[in-house]
Amino acid sequence: MKDRIYVCHTFYHVYITFLKELALPKEQQGGATMVLSLMSNNFAGLKGRLEKLGCFEEVLEYDEKRPEFFPELAKYKTDRGNIVANMWQRIRFTKKFAACQAPFVPTDFRAYKEIYVFCDSDPIGVYLNQNRIPYHAVEDGLDCLKTLDSARVTNRGHFGVKAWFAGHNLIHIENGYSKYCIDMEVNDRSVLRYDYHKYKEVPRRPLYERLTPEDKQLLLEAFVENKKEIEEHIAEANASGRETVLILTDPLCDLDTRKRIMEDQLEMFGRDAEGKETLVFIKPHPRDVLEYGTLFPQCPQFAATVPMELLNFFAGIRFDRVVSVYTELAAIDFAGEKIRLGHDFMDRYEPKSKHRYDDMI
Repeated sequence: MKDRIYVCHTFYHVYITFLKELALPKEQQGGATMVLSLMSNNFAGLKGRLEKLGCFEEVLEYDEKRPEFFPELAKYKTDRGNIVANMWQRIRFTKKFAACQAPFVPTDFRAYKEIYVFCDSDPIGVYLNQNRIPYHAVEDGLDCLKTLDSARVTNRGHFGVKAWFAGHNLIHIENGYSKYCIDMEVNDRSVLRYDYHKYKEVPRRPLYERLTPEDKQLLLEAFVENKKEIEEHIAEANASGRETVLILTDPLCDLDTRKRIMEDQLEMFGRDAEGKETLVFIKPHPRDVLEYGTLFPQCPQFAATVPMELLNFFAGIRFDRVVSVYTELAAIDFAGEKIRLGHDFMDRYEPKSKHRYDDMI
Protein backbone atom coordinates (compact mmCIF):
# COMPACT_ATOMS: atom_id res chain seq x y z
CA MET A 1 0.00 0.00 0.00
CA LYS A 2 0.97 3.63 -0.49
CA ASP A 3 1.64 5.73 2.60
CA ARG A 4 -0.37 8.98 2.71
CA ILE A 5 -2.75 11.06 0.63
CA TYR A 6 -4.03 14.58 1.30
CA VAL A 7 -7.16 16.14 -0.24
CA CYS A 8 -6.79 19.93 -0.34
CA HIS A 9 -9.35 22.54 -1.37
CA THR A 10 -7.38 25.76 -0.70
CA PHE A 11 -3.83 27.11 -0.73
CA TYR A 12 -3.94 27.11 3.07
CA HIS A 13 -4.67 23.37 3.03
CA VAL A 14 -1.60 22.79 0.87
CA TYR A 15 0.48 24.91 3.24
CA ILE A 16 -0.61 22.87 6.26
CA THR A 17 0.10 19.67 4.31
CA PHE A 18 3.66 20.90 3.77
CA LEU A 19 4.02 21.63 7.49
CA LYS A 20 2.85 18.12 8.36
CA GLU A 21 5.12 16.47 5.81
CA LEU A 22 8.21 18.53 6.72
CA ALA A 23 7.76 17.55 10.37
CA LEU A 24 8.26 13.88 9.48
CA PRO A 25 11.67 12.18 9.56
CA LYS A 26 13.63 12.81 6.35
CA GLU A 27 13.34 9.21 5.22
CA GLN A 28 9.52 9.46 5.28
CA GLN A 29 9.27 12.72 3.32
CA GLY A 30 8.43 12.85 -0.37
CA GLY A 31 6.24 9.74 -0.45
CA ALA A 32 2.80 11.29 -0.09
CA THR A 33 0.17 12.01 -2.74
CA MET A 34 -1.32 15.50 -3.02
CA VAL A 35 -4.86 15.90 -4.40
CA LEU A 36 -5.90 19.42 -5.44
CA SER A 37 -9.68 19.77 -5.58
CA LEU A 38 -10.72 22.20 -8.32
CA MET A 39 -14.16 22.76 -6.82
CA SER A 40 -13.22 26.04 -5.10
CA ASN A 41 -9.82 26.95 -6.62
CA ASN A 42 -7.94 26.50 -9.88
CA PHE A 43 -4.65 26.69 -7.91
CA ALA A 44 -2.97 28.92 -10.52
CA GLY A 45 -0.14 26.64 -11.65
CA LEU A 46 0.54 25.15 -8.24
CA LYS A 47 0.41 21.57 -9.58
CA GLY A 48 3.31 22.21 -11.95
CA ARG A 49 5.43 23.86 -9.26
CA LEU A 50 4.85 21.00 -6.82
CA GLU A 51 5.77 18.43 -9.48
CA LYS A 52 8.93 20.36 -10.34
CA LEU A 53 10.01 20.55 -6.69
CA GLY A 54 9.42 16.81 -6.18
CA CYS A 55 8.04 17.20 -2.66
CA PHE A 56 5.27 14.67 -3.32
CA GLU A 57 5.31 11.33 -5.05
CA GLU A 58 2.25 12.33 -7.06
CA VAL A 59 0.15 15.48 -7.52
CA LEU A 60 -3.40 14.90 -8.76
CA GLU A 61 -6.22 17.24 -9.68
CA TYR A 62 -9.76 16.34 -8.65
CA ASP A 63 -12.74 17.69 -10.58
CA GLU A 64 -14.92 17.46 -7.48
CA LYS A 65 -18.60 18.09 -8.17
CA ARG A 66 -21.18 19.83 -6.02
CA PRO A 67 -24.66 18.29 -5.69
CA GLU A 68 -26.09 20.91 -8.07
CA PHE A 69 -24.03 19.40 -10.89
CA PHE A 70 -26.31 16.35 -10.86
CA PRO A 71 -29.94 17.35 -11.69
CA GLU A 72 -31.20 13.91 -10.70
CA LEU A 73 -30.41 14.74 -7.05
CA ALA A 74 -32.72 17.77 -6.86
CA LYS A 75 -35.79 15.73 -5.95
CA TYR A 76 -34.10 14.54 -2.76
CA LYS A 77 -33.58 18.11 -1.50
CA THR A 78 -37.25 19.09 -1.22
CA ASP A 79 -38.71 19.66 2.24
CA ARG A 80 -41.25 16.91 3.00
CA GLY A 81 -42.60 18.70 6.06
CA ASN A 82 -41.47 16.35 8.86
CA ILE A 83 -38.22 14.89 10.13
CA VAL A 84 -39.08 11.26 9.30
CA ALA A 85 -39.76 11.95 5.62
CA ASN A 86 -36.85 14.36 5.38
CA MET A 87 -34.43 11.86 6.91
CA TRP A 88 -35.54 9.20 4.44
CA GLN A 89 -34.91 11.68 1.63
CA ARG A 90 -31.49 12.50 3.04
CA ILE A 91 -30.50 8.84 3.33
CA ARG A 92 -31.34 8.30 -0.33
CA PHE A 93 -29.59 11.53 -1.34
CA THR A 94 -26.38 10.56 0.50
CA LYS A 95 -26.16 7.16 -1.17
CA LYS A 96 -26.93 8.48 -4.66
CA PHE A 97 -24.63 11.51 -4.35
CA ALA A 98 -21.68 9.26 -3.47
CA ALA A 99 -22.42 7.12 -6.52
CA CYS A 100 -22.61 10.22 -8.77
CA GLN A 101 -19.27 11.47 -7.40
CA ALA A 102 -17.41 8.21 -8.04
CA PRO A 103 -16.50 8.76 -11.73
CA PHE A 104 -14.70 12.00 -10.87
CA VAL A 105 -12.55 10.64 -8.01
CA PRO A 106 -8.97 10.65 -9.36
CA THR A 107 -7.44 7.72 -7.48
CA ASP A 108 -8.22 4.59 -5.48
CA PHE A 109 -8.26 5.81 -1.89
CA ARG A 110 -8.24 2.23 -0.64
CA ALA A 111 -4.63 2.02 -1.80
CA TYR A 112 -3.44 4.38 0.99
CA LYS A 113 -2.62 3.66 4.60
CA GLU A 114 -3.59 7.16 5.75
CA ILE A 115 -6.01 9.64 4.21
CA TYR A 116 -6.23 13.29 5.30
CA VAL A 117 -9.18 15.38 4.11
CA PHE A 118 -9.42 19.12 4.64
CA CYS A 119 -13.06 20.17 4.62
CA ASP A 120 -14.83 16.80 4.66
CA SER A 121 -18.09 18.74 4.39
CA ASP A 122 -17.30 18.70 0.67
CA PRO A 123 -18.33 15.77 -1.58
CA ILE A 124 -15.17 13.76 -0.87
CA GLY A 125 -16.40 13.25 2.71
CA VAL A 126 -19.67 11.75 1.46
CA TYR A 127 -17.82 9.55 -1.03
CA LEU A 128 -15.35 8.14 1.52
CA ASN A 129 -18.03 7.39 4.10
CA GLN A 130 -20.42 5.72 1.68
CA ASN A 131 -17.54 3.59 0.41
CA ARG A 132 -16.49 2.74 3.98
CA ILE A 133 -13.02 4.20 3.63
CA PRO A 134 -11.61 5.53 6.94
CA TYR A 135 -9.93 8.95 6.89
CA HIS A 136 -8.67 11.75 9.11
CA ALA A 137 -10.44 15.12 8.83
CA VAL A 138 -8.45 18.36 9.21
CA GLU A 139 -9.91 21.75 10.10
CA ASP A 140 -10.63 23.92 7.08
CA GLY A 141 -8.88 27.03 8.46
CA LEU A 142 -7.06 28.04 11.61
CA ASP A 143 -9.53 27.70 14.52
CA CYS A 144 -12.38 27.91 12.00
CA LEU A 145 -14.87 26.07 14.25
CA LYS A 146 -14.69 29.01 16.64
CA THR A 147 -16.46 31.14 14.02
CA LEU A 148 -18.57 28.49 12.28
CA ASP A 149 -19.33 25.04 13.68
CA SER A 150 -20.80 23.98 10.34
CA ALA A 151 -21.79 20.49 11.50
CA ARG A 152 -24.12 21.91 14.15
CA VAL A 153 -25.31 24.93 12.19
CA THR A 154 -26.33 23.03 9.04
CA ASN A 155 -27.88 20.25 11.12
CA ARG A 156 -29.60 22.35 13.76
CA GLY A 157 -32.82 20.85 15.02
CA HIS A 158 -32.72 17.26 16.30
CA PHE A 159 -28.91 17.30 16.03
CA GLY A 160 -28.53 14.27 18.28
CA VAL A 161 -30.81 12.21 16.03
CA LYS A 162 -28.96 13.30 12.90
CA ALA A 163 -25.59 12.60 14.49
CA TRP A 164 -26.79 9.07 15.30
CA PHE A 165 -27.72 8.53 11.66
CA ALA A 166 -24.33 9.87 10.55
CA GLY A 167 -22.56 7.62 13.05
CA HIS A 168 -24.26 4.64 11.39
CA ASN A 169 -23.31 5.87 7.89
CA LEU A 170 -26.89 6.53 6.81
CA ILE A 171 -26.28 10.24 6.22
CA HIS A 172 -23.15 12.40 6.25
CA ILE A 173 -22.22 15.08 8.77
CA GLU A 174 -18.80 16.75 8.54
CA ASN A 175 -16.20 17.46 11.21
CA GLY A 176 -15.93 14.01 12.75
CA TYR A 177 -19.56 13.00 13.17
CA SER A 178 -19.69 10.51 10.31
CA LYS A 179 -18.83 6.87 10.88
CA TYR A 180 -15.65 6.54 8.85
CA CYS A 181 -14.02 9.75 10.03
CA ILE A 182 -11.38 8.47 12.46
CA ASP A 183 -10.66 11.85 14.06
CA MET A 184 -10.43 15.55 13.22
CA GLU A 185 -7.32 17.68 13.69
CA VAL A 186 -7.90 21.09 15.25
CA ASN A 187 -5.37 23.70 16.26
CA ASP A 188 -6.83 24.53 19.69
CA ARG A 189 -9.69 22.69 21.41
CA SER A 190 -9.98 25.36 24.11
CA VAL A 191 -11.55 27.87 21.69
CA LEU A 192 -14.40 25.52 20.73
CA ARG A 193 -17.87 26.07 22.11
CA TYR A 194 -18.83 22.46 21.33
CA ASP A 195 -16.08 19.91 21.88
CA TYR A 196 -16.27 16.35 20.55
CA HIS A 197 -14.39 13.18 21.43
CA LYS A 198 -13.03 12.80 17.88
CA TYR A 199 -11.32 16.21 17.94
CA LYS A 200 -7.55 15.81 18.10
CA GLU A 201 -5.49 18.86 19.04
CA VAL A 202 -2.48 19.35 16.73
CA PRO A 203 -1.17 22.90 17.34
CA ARG A 204 0.08 24.62 14.18
CA ARG A 205 2.66 26.95 15.73
CA PRO A 206 5.17 24.19 16.66
CA LEU A 207 4.94 22.92 13.07
CA TYR A 208 6.11 26.19 11.53
CA GLU A 209 8.48 27.13 14.36
CA ARG A 210 10.54 24.01 13.58
CA LEU A 211 10.98 24.93 9.91
CA THR A 212 14.59 25.25 8.80
CA PRO A 213 15.79 28.02 6.44
CA GLU A 214 15.82 25.37 3.70
CA ASP A 215 12.21 24.43 4.49
CA LYS A 216 11.12 28.07 4.30
CA GLN A 217 12.84 28.53 0.95
CA LEU A 218 11.09 25.42 -0.32
CA LEU A 219 7.70 26.82 0.73
CA LEU A 220 8.42 30.13 -0.97
CA GLU A 221 9.36 28.33 -4.20
CA ALA A 222 6.15 26.31 -4.04
CA PHE A 223 3.73 29.17 -3.40
CA VAL A 224 5.30 32.45 -4.52
CA GLU A 225 5.55 33.37 -8.18
CA ASN A 226 6.12 37.08 -7.57
CA LYS A 227 8.80 37.01 -4.85
CA LYS A 228 10.50 40.12 -6.23
CA GLU A 229 7.23 42.07 -6.17
CA ILE A 230 6.61 41.14 -2.53
CA GLU A 231 10.14 42.20 -1.58
CA GLU A 232 9.56 45.52 -3.36
CA HIS A 233 6.36 46.04 -1.36
CA ILE A 234 8.23 45.33 1.88
CA ALA A 235 10.95 47.83 0.94
CA GLU A 236 8.26 50.36 0.03
CA ALA A 237 6.65 49.95 3.45
CA ASN A 238 9.94 50.27 5.30
CA ALA A 239 10.97 53.37 3.37
CA SER A 240 7.64 55.19 3.55
CA GLY A 241 8.11 56.81 6.93
CA ARG A 242 4.40 56.27 7.50
CA GLU A 243 2.49 53.86 9.72
CA THR A 244 1.83 50.74 7.68
CA VAL A 245 -1.37 48.68 7.67
CA LEU A 246 -2.09 45.33 6.02
CA ILE A 247 -5.77 44.50 5.43
CA LEU A 248 -6.60 40.83 4.86
CA THR A 249 -9.86 40.42 2.98
CA ASP A 250 -12.52 37.73 3.38
CA PRO A 251 -14.96 36.53 0.68
CA LEU A 252 -17.95 38.11 2.41
CA CYS A 253 -21.37 39.16 1.11
CA ASP A 254 -21.89 40.31 -2.49
CA LEU A 255 -19.22 42.25 -4.39
CA ASP A 256 -20.84 45.67 -3.88
CA THR A 257 -20.99 45.12 -0.12
CA ARG A 258 -17.43 43.80 -0.15
CA LYS A 259 -16.33 47.04 -1.83
CA ARG A 260 -18.12 49.04 0.88
CA ILE A 261 -16.43 46.96 3.59
CA MET A 262 -13.01 47.83 2.17
CA GLU A 263 -13.95 51.52 1.84
CA ASP A 264 -14.98 51.57 5.49
CA GLN A 265 -11.81 49.79 6.58
CA LEU A 266 -9.72 52.33 4.68
CA GLU A 267 -11.65 55.06 6.48
CA MET A 268 -10.98 53.37 9.84
CA PHE A 269 -7.28 52.62 9.31
CA GLY A 270 -6.24 55.15 6.68
CA ARG A 271 -4.84 57.54 9.29
CA ASP A 272 -2.76 57.03 12.40
CA ALA A 273 -3.53 58.33 15.91
CA GLU A 274 -2.06 61.74 15.00
CA GLY A 275 -4.16 62.03 11.85
CA LYS A 276 -1.33 61.33 9.42
CA GLU A 277 -2.07 59.23 6.36
CA THR A 278 -1.03 55.59 6.66
CA LEU A 279 0.25 53.31 3.90
CA VAL A 280 -2.35 50.55 3.49
CA PHE A 281 -1.57 47.25 1.76
CA ILE A 282 -4.24 44.73 0.73
CA LYS A 283 -3.89 40.94 0.79
CA PRO A 284 -6.99 39.45 -0.89
CA HIS A 285 -8.37 36.09 0.18
CA PRO A 286 -7.77 33.43 -2.53
CA ARG A 287 -11.54 33.15 -3.14
CA ASP A 288 -12.12 36.90 -3.13
CA VAL A 289 -12.69 37.98 -6.74
CA LEU A 290 -13.23 41.71 -6.12
CA GLU A 291 -10.83 43.78 -8.28
CA TYR A 292 -9.05 45.58 -5.44
CA GLY A 293 -6.19 46.72 -7.66
CA THR A 294 -8.61 48.55 -9.96
CA LEU A 295 -10.89 49.90 -7.22
CA PHE A 296 -8.15 50.91 -4.77
CA PRO A 297 -5.03 51.65 -6.87
CA GLN A 298 -3.50 53.65 -4.02
CA CYS A 299 -3.09 50.42 -2.01
CA PRO A 300 -0.21 48.07 -2.92
CA GLN A 301 -1.53 44.53 -3.19
CA PHE A 302 -0.06 41.14 -2.31
CA ALA A 303 -0.98 38.17 -4.51
CA ALA A 304 -4.14 36.39 -3.38
CA THR A 305 -2.58 32.96 -3.93
CA VAL A 306 0.12 33.38 -1.27
CA PRO A 307 -0.98 32.08 2.17
CA MET A 308 -0.61 34.97 4.60
CA GLU A 309 1.58 32.82 6.87
CA LEU A 310 4.29 32.73 4.19
CA LEU A 311 4.84 36.45 4.57
CA ASN A 312 6.51 35.51 7.88
CA PHE A 313 9.40 34.10 5.84
CA PHE A 314 10.36 37.37 4.12
CA ALA A 315 13.26 39.27 5.69
CA GLY A 316 12.47 42.70 7.11
CA ILE A 317 8.69 42.47 6.85
CA ARG A 318 6.81 44.46 9.49
CA PHE A 319 3.43 46.16 9.64
CA ASP A 320 2.22 48.41 12.41
CA ARG A 321 -1.24 46.85 12.13
CA VAL A 322 -2.71 43.81 10.45
CA VAL A 323 -6.50 43.87 10.12
CA SER A 324 -9.06 41.21 9.20
CA VAL A 325 -12.77 40.67 9.58
CA TYR A 326 -12.80 36.94 10.36
CA THR A 327 -9.37 35.58 9.36
CA GLU A 328 -7.50 34.31 12.41
CA LEU A 329 -4.27 36.24 12.92
CA ALA A 330 -2.48 34.10 15.52
CA ALA A 331 -0.12 32.60 12.93
CA ILE A 332 1.44 35.86 11.78
CA ASP A 333 4.51 37.36 13.47
CA PHE A 334 5.01 40.55 11.43
CA ALA A 335 2.38 42.77 13.08
CA GLY A 336 2.77 45.33 15.83
CA GLU A 337 -0.98 45.08 16.45
CA LYS A 338 -3.45 42.43 15.26
CA ILE A 339 -7.06 43.55 14.83
CA ARG A 340 -9.85 41.05 14.11
CA LEU A 341 -13.07 43.02 13.64
CA GLY A 342 -15.50 40.11 13.98
CA HIS A 343 -19.27 40.03 14.41
CA ASP A 344 -19.81 43.58 15.69
CA PHE A 345 -18.27 44.94 12.50
CA MET A 346 -20.23 42.62 10.21
CA ASP A 347 -23.52 43.57 11.90
CA ARG A 348 -23.35 46.80 9.86
CA TYR A 349 -23.53 45.01 6.53
CA GLU A 350 -25.91 42.08 6.80
CA PRO A 351 -28.47 40.50 9.17
CA LYS A 352 -26.90 38.93 12.24
CA SER A 353 -28.27 35.53 11.21
CA LYS A 354 -25.86 35.54 8.26
CA HIS A 355 -22.72 35.44 10.41
CA ARG A 356 -23.58 34.94 14.11
CA TYR A 357 -23.86 31.20 13.49
CA ASP A 358 -23.70 30.08 17.12
CA ASP A 359 -26.94 31.96 17.77
CA MET A 360 -28.64 29.60 15.30
CA ILE A 361 -27.71 26.37 17.10
